[in-house]
Amino acid sequence: MKQITIFAEDRVGLLADISYILGKSHINIETVSAASAGGKAFVIIGLTDAARASQMLKANNYSVMEADILVLRLADKPGELARVSQILTDAGISIVNVSILAKGDGVVFDAMQVDKIEPARKLLKEYIELDK
Repeated sequence: MKQITIFAEDRVGLLADISYILGKSHINIETVSAASAGGKAFVIIGLTDAARASQMLKANNYSVMEADILVLRLADKPGELARVSQILTDAGISIVNVSILAKGDGVVFDAMQVDKIEPARKLLKEYIELDK
């Protein structure tokens, strides 16, 4: 899966504007996370057409960064994220960001961005639920 990160000045209506641009372009949002700090906003969106989304948002003067993410399926029990994190640590792979997408029926789906995507794909192949 691809994700984009939008950096902008924090303001009322920012998410409404971004989602309107994507909606009118018929780009479906799969996941979304937003935060603000020090007057800046960071909106992280998972979607299937990141290139077109980036193009549309840049055309509307947004600063956008694209990245590949891994969608992992883990058992929903203590220590599972630690196990996956340690596999990456032992291989010298840094986790850039991670978030929970969904939980239920004893499983949790995590979205993870790493600094070395191909080696991480190989190491975590048994956990990867959705790829590319």
